[in-house]
Amino acid sequence: MSHVFPRHTRARMPVAVRGDGPYIIDSQGRRYLDGSGGAAVSCLGHSDPDVAEAIRRQSSEISFAHTGFFTSAAAESLADRLIAHAPVGLERVYLVSGGSEAVESALKLARQYMIEIGQPGRRRFIARRQSYHGNTLGALATGGNLWRRDPFAPVMTAGHHIAPCYEYRDRLPHESAEEYGLRVADELEAELLRLGPETVIGFIAEPVVGATAGAVPPVPGYFRRIREICDRHGILLILDEVMCGMGRTGTLFACEQEDLRPDILCIAKGLGAGYQPIGAMLCSAEIYAAIEAGSGFFQHGHTYVGHPVACAAADVVLRKLTTGGLAARAARMGERLNAALGARFGAHPHVGDIRGRGMFRALELVADRASKAPFDPGLGLAARVKQAAMERGLICYPNSGTIDGRRGDHVLLAPPFILTDDQLGELVDKLAGALDAALRAAPRATARR
Repeated sequence: MSHVFPRHTRARMPVAVRGDGPYIIDSQGRRYLDGSGGAAVSCLGHSDPDVAEAIRRQSSEISFAHTGFFTSAAAESLADRLIAHAPVGLERVYLVSGGSEAVESALKLARQYMIEIGQPGRRRFIARRQSYHGNTLGALATGGNLWRRDPFAPVMTAGHHIAPCYEYRDRLPHESAEEYGLRVADELEAELLRLGPETVIGFIAEPVVGATAGAVPPVPGYFRRIREICDRHGILLILDEVMCGMGRTGTLFACEQEDLRPDILCIAKGLGAGYQPIGAMLCSAEIYAAIEAGSGFFQHGHTYVGHPVACAAADVVLRKLTTGGLAARAARMGERLNAALGARFGAHPHVGDIRGRGMFRALELVADRASKAPFDPGLGLAARVKQAAMERGLICYPNSGTIDGRRGDHVLLAPPFILTDDQLGELVDKLAGALDAALRAAPRATARR
């Protein structure tokens, strides 16, 4: 009998015992191609010797030093490397243990910044529907993932949400992509005026939406207008790149492709590539200066902030993504993956949209392509696809509630950047088999608008 508290009490998971590049091998010897990098984490695969050696070396020197007493060479090196590649204006790095911690830190820093500059009346955050920013209560309250939020709503602060930038579903027939983007971006200004701009701290968004809606990229001009609105009303722009950052979309930071300058930026997942738990919050020089000139103390902290072993591992990962060329490789292989998905699923009667950037792609599943009608949620199609994929030796990341938290299904793909052309073909073949099997096994598909 296991004493582990699993994610699902009725699930019986295989036991992972070894990694081999993009594969995970279980205790029965079965090999699984990691087509989603777990949850868009394992960008280097599962057996990188250089990262393993960095962990061993750092552990033999100093494994832990609390940041209330010390800094470490590993933390300093990682922070220097991050800032060297970060968007202009970001100057400081706060190192944590994961994505939810990074977002929670960002929210608290943003609030404290407003206090330090004499604007304590600013207390609200605005985000987008169908966003996800983490599972701690503050991050969950800010995000727009209804399924995760609902059970805990009575103990969370109120969130404020505007429409996502979701071209496939929401762009009107007469609109260009740019016109659509400006229309939904302007919802931010309307919400600011409704709430009172002087009460709002900031706007938080994923540059490319991850798990909740499935690799949804912005349309051209959307984030440029968002930045203008934030500046006009003196609110902070916080970008959540926990899932879409660190090379996943083909550039180290996803916001590079929008030529976008955030005030605060959150990263995790691919920063440690799964070898150690780590995340980071990057902030502007102006925000740091306000804390430094004011109280001088960020009223926040976690025990494992700046953990030396995690930082040493992440520093090697980051070097491989940048000077090692793996972020650029993700861009190239991402185009090949997109082409392969288009060739296999572009005319599939139940694939409505193929989208994403780099090695961050998704298929939106529909009961009817012409009307874009989703499958009946009662079919549990996403769960069926996941099970069928595992049976075929493929790990992918299907999810439901794509449209509004209840309706819609998609399959998210975020494979390691080291994937070869043959392995890319294996991924697409196994996904096709899994999708067909899941559709055959489901009861009669009833479309619901």
